Amino acid sequence: MSTSVSTPSVSPAGSSDPSAPPNAPRKSSGRARAWATRAPLLPALVFLIAVTQLPFVATLVISLFNWNSLAPDNRAFAGLSNYGSVFTDESLRESVITTVLLTATVVIVSVVLGLLLALLLDRKFKGRGLVRTLLITPFLLVPVSAALLWKHALYNPEYGLLNGGWAWFTGLFGVENPSQPDWISDMPLLAVETSLIWQWTPFMMLILLAGLQSRPAEIMEAAKLDGASGWQMFRYLTLPHLRRYLELGILLGSIYIVQNFDAVFTLTSGGLGTANLPYTIYQTFYQAHEYGLASAAGVVVVIGTIVIATFALRVVSSLFSEEANRA
Repeated sequence: MSTSVSTPSVSPAGSSDPSAPPNAPRKSSGRARAWATRAPLLPALVFLIAVTQLPFVATLVISLFNWNSLAPDNRAFAGLSNYGSVFTDESLRESVITTVLLTATVVIVSVVLGLLLALLLDRKFKGRGLVRTLLITPFLLVPVSAALLWKHALYNPEYGLLNGGWAWFTGLFGVENPSQPDWISDMPLLAVETSLIWQWTPFMMLILLAGLQSRPAEIMEAAKLDGASGWQMFRYLTLPHLRRYLELGILLGSIYIVQNFDAVFTLTSGGLGTANLPYTIYQTFYQAHEYGLASAAGVVVVIGTIVIATFALRVVSSLFSEEANRA
């Protein structure tokens, strides 16, 4: 005689329904835990959207209208014509060219000077901490204060230090009462660029100094033992190592200097061919009262800044990944 033994079915723990999937309670609890973790961040997210994204959306909408505040009844939908004016209007086109020239000059010169200063501070010498603090000071000044310092203490043709130093220097050679240049009137764009270079060189120096101090010490020591010269070590070891830091400094500097308004407004008030795009937007909005055209120019600046910032974020993420892999 044959006997059959039946195996009792065992239901999952915590589930009264044998047909229910075993991972269902875990998924629901994981979602609840995720929402509980994100809930404290929701007020900050709402605040961020309210103060950044909603104004940008409003600016985007206004840019589609012909809107002059002096004639509010003549407001009309214009489509993309304001954006066409941004790229075809002569004054706006000149401001775009000035912005590119100003940004490129300031960033390139600041990076070169910052690299030289970083190489100097990477060496050990007496008083290095004091020198480092003094070199960082220009970057800590309020931009308007820095521009006023250059305008009155340095550039002033009557009592500025530059003209005083020039008179003292020429006096050493027997030249009395030399012609005193008016720096802002004679070379306006160079005057703005010089003040910005003075303020942004410490920023580049800090980034590149961090890169220099993160070099692998064993590789540098091995190169010295192999008889490599200082120039060879800089060219084949230091410079490739600083590539990411150079890219980061250039991108971050470009983001900030493209949006610079303080130096142009304080030193030249946008005159003598120094009006960059932010200052032109200010003039279009507050002086010409062309809200639609100014909003379109602002959207163009924001989009350009976002493109640059995207590259900057990629460089930063690659730096972090390299440091994590090295660790």
